[in-house]
Amino acid sequence: MFPADNFIKSIIDKRKKEDLFRSLRFSDGLIDFCSNDYLGFARSQKLKDILSAFPVIDDHHKIGSTGSRLLNGNYPFYEQLENKIATYHNATNGLIFNSGYDANTGLLSSLPNENDTVLYDELIHASVHDGIRLSKATKYKFSHNNATLLEDLLTKSKGNIYVVVESVYSMDGDFAPLEEIASLCENYYANLIVDEAHATGIFGERGRGRVSELNMEDKVFARIHTFGKTMGCCGAIILGSELLRDYLINFARPFIYTTALPFPNLAAIHCAYDLLEKSDDEISKLKSLIHLFKNKINQKNIPLINSDSPIQCIIIEGNKESKEASRKLQSFGFDVRAILSPTVPKGKERLRICIHSFNTEKEINDLCNAIADLF
Repeated sequence: MFPADNFIKSIIDKRKKEDLFRSLRFSDGLIDFCSNDYLGFARSQKLKDILSAFPVIDDHHKIGSTGSRLLNGNYPFYEQLENKIATYHNATNGLIFNSGYDANTGLLSSLPNENDTVLYDELIHASVHDGIRLSKATKYKFSHNNATLLEDLLTKSKGNIYVVVESVYSMDGDFAPLEEIASLCENYYANLIVDEAHATGIFGERGRGRVSELNMEDKVFARIHTFGKTMGCCGAIILGSELLRDYLINFARPFIYTTALPFPNLAAIHCAYDLLEKSDDEISKLKSLIHLFKNKINQKNIPLINSDSPIQCIIIEGNKESKEASRKLQSFGFDVRAILSPTVPKGKERLRICIHSFNTEKEINDLCNAIADLF
C-alpha cells in the first residue's frame, strides 16, 4: 500500500457509513427523468443531420486544437462562433470556455481581488464558490432569493462589488428575482453576474435566456451560458463587454492554461444554435409537459418545490431515505436520482426530476403514479 492509502480508505469508509458514497453507473435503458438534456439535443437526429452536413474536418481544420488559444489553438471559426452566440443572446462580446465550471471559476477567480466584495446566493453553484475562494475577495452569502438581506450586505460592501446569482437554480429549479436584484445593484453600484446554465435554450424568445426574456441585457455585467445542458454539447461562454473579454483573455487561468476546444466540438455548438432557432415547438411541448407533471403531482397532494422550469423537486429528508426512494423509482423503469447533502442542505435531500420535450404524457402519468406509491 502507498502511504496515502490508509487515509483514503478511512475517508471512503466514513462516506459509505454516512450514505454519501458516490459511484459511476449506467442508466441501463431507464426512462430519462434525470439528465439536463431538456430539449433532447444530445440525442436529436435533427442535430445529427445538421452536424453531418457541416464541414467538420476539412483542409483548414485539425481534429484537435493542439494548444491553448493564446498559443496555436485559436482559429477564425472560434471567433466567428463567439460572435454568433453573442449576437444570439443580444450581447456585445463573448469568450468560450471548455465548461461551465471553467467559465465560473475563471471569471470569479480573476476579476475580484482582495479589496473587493462578492455577494452570492446561498444556493449558487459549486464552481462559483471555488472561483470566489481563489479570488481572495471578501465574500458574503445571502439566503436564497432574499433581496432584503442582499441590500443589507450591499451597504457593508467595499471595493468593486459583484453579485452572483443563477437565473434558474440547478437544485431547486426556481427563478432568481432578477429585476429586483438588478435594481439593487444599480443603486449600490454593484456588478451583476448571472449564470444562465439552466435557462439557456428554455426561456426567452428562442431560448435566449431569462436575462433576455426580461429585457435586462444592459443591467447585467456578465452572463454565463453553458452548452452541456439544453444545447446537448459541451463548453460555455461568458457574455459581456469587449473590455471584459480582453481582461479574461489576459487573466482567467482556466482560459489561459488549457487546450482549446477542437473544431468538431465548436461545430456541434454552432449546429445546436442553428437547431435552437427552429425549436419553438419543442420548447412549447416541454413547457406543456412541465405543466402536466405539476398538475398531476399536486392532485396527489405531494409537495413540490415551487418551480416553472424543467427541474422539479420533491423533498425526502435524509440521504438514506432519498436514495431508497430513487432506487424504487428506478426499479419501475424511471431514471430519477436522489440529491444528497451536502450538495443540498441537510434536511433538504430530494428527488430531482428533470422533464424533457421527448418524454411522453404516458411517461409523465406513470411517473407520477409511481411517485405517489412512495408516500
